[in-house]
Amino acid sequence: DCERCQCHSEDKRTAILYSLLSQNLNHSRGGRSPAHQRCLCHQRRTVCLRTPHVTCQAASNVLVKTISFMKNLPSFYLLPQEDQLLLLGSCWVPLFLLGLVQEMVTFEVMETPAPSMLKKILLNGQSKRQEPERTQPTLAAVQRLQCCLNTFWKLDLSPREYAYLKGAILFNPDVPGLRASLYIESLQQEAQRALHEVLQPLHPEDQGRFARILLISATLKSIPPALITDLFFRPVIGNADIVELIVEMLYEITDRQLAP
Repeated sequence: DCERCQCHSEDKRTAILYSLLSQNLNHSRGGRSPAHQRCLCHQRRTVCLRTPHVTCQAASNVLVKTISFMKNLPSFYLLPQEDQLLLLGSCWVPLFLLGLVQEMVTFEVMETPAPSMLKKILLNGQSKRQEPERTQPTLAAVQRLQCCLNTFWKLDLSPREYAYLKGAILFNPDVPGLRASLYIESLQQEAQRALHEVLQPLHPEDQGRFARILLISATLKSIPPALITDLFFRPVIGNADIVELIVEMLYEITDRQLAP
């Protein structure tokens, strides 16, 4: 389903110009192979938010609510701080995505404007002190993310279902290095048991809903943190470490928002 790359364009004049510029740029980069150049195939094209100001603000609000959820759990603060940090680093992405679903945050992306190859050639050697280009999400990665979110929206979870599911995701005893893994496992079992109990009166006819919720929630854990950071927060925080900012929000600053 990939579209033709520009180098295979039927317009021979465009193809020749593209080829010449590519060769020149390839030579200036020290002989990088064509495989490492910008691929213009449809699924591999890089994308960015269509309305970054609006979407990043919504994402910031969701992140603040996600951290507030952790702050309001006494059982979380009873854990050793080392375990808190390990759980935070492991679960902030699925909890944040669950928050996007709960807050009904939608977003659109557009193709990232391609840098001018001619400009790169002309400025070659004059921008060696510049920071490396930031990574950009691919269309395929964003489509996979949107598919996960859409699947969750179809479940139409209640506020209590969201709360208990967040607890089950947060207290993950399988995170390596935990000191209180047995206690964390008991907290996860408690959250899962509460989720199962709340499902019975809400959906008595759907006996498979509990298993389906846990199965779909596992897909959120497969979304790379780099994708979420680059898509929703990199336009706001630049090159800052998102996990360090989240830790700061959790322990030092209250009611803080990431202002775009």
